[in-house]
Amino acid sequence: MDGAIDRTLRQTWAFVFRGYHLTRRYISWVIVFNFYALTGSAAVALIGVAAHDHRLTLTLVVGALLWNFLSTLYNEIAMSVAYERWEGTLEYTFMAPVPRFVHLAGLSVFALCNSIVITTSVLLGLMLFTDITLAGANLGGVIVVLLASTLAFVGLGVMAAALPVLSPERGAEATHIFQGSLLLVSGVYYPVEVLPAWIQPISALSPATYTLAACRRLVGVGDPATTPHRLAGAPLATVVPELVVLLVMGAALVPLGLWVFGRVERWAKHTGRLKRTG
Repeated sequence: MDGAIDRTLRQTWAFVFRGYHLTRRYISWVIVFNFYALTGSAAVALIGVAAHDHRLTLTLVVGALLWNFLSTLYNEIAMSVAYERWEGTLEYTFMAPVPRFVHLAGLSVFALCNSIVITTSVLLGLMLFTDITLAGANLGGVIVVLLASTLAFVGLGVMAAALPVLSPERGAEATHIFQGSLLLVSGVYYPVEVLPAWIQPISALSPATYTLAACRRLVGVGDPATTPHRLAGAPLATVVPELVVLLVMGAALVPLGLWVFGRVERWAKHTGRLKRTG
């Protein structure tokens, strides 16, 4: 039993380490994408600065930071198959004697670490463009909410990762359509109430909706006691309903994602899709 656990941990770590080496190999692209994430977030945050509205600025900054974290986590997993195809290693990886759960777990751990690094760099950059302070924010509660939401986004990412297997030519583009839909309905930069009535119910299906609502409360967005110099972050107990929803979503989406990916993988092997370069 101990040998099996040790082998599983080593295999998982191997995929994490491979992700690290791929990042080093394409470090120039990583810098470009990180720069784009920072400048895009700063451009959004400066809308609130231009309006001389501290509450709006805080809302936009929190939305930009959380979306950077969640979208990077999702995108790193969702695009993993496309990266493998571009590298020419897809068939080798899928035929290796490694359980698919271990493979995807390693990808997810690396994606989580990468998301933390990118979001931290964006946060530091935004503090140069705005006068936002973290004093008074319930940062511990924010971390708990992000951890709870991670499982749900890993599940979504695994499902989306099956798309490039399903369609070598258009699968990668489809993952971005899915990501854009989440951005639209989750209230990243605006309350979901401003969405058309016919689309508002869809926001309830997005884990980002609950993550954003909970984190904004924990930071103090909307609290009359919040000032430009000190935030009035709420205690963790006030976001228990959102935490429960996120955990339930994670418990459902992770096994669903693994099931969908497994079905698509078997189909791809039977039809010879792994050999196609797209």
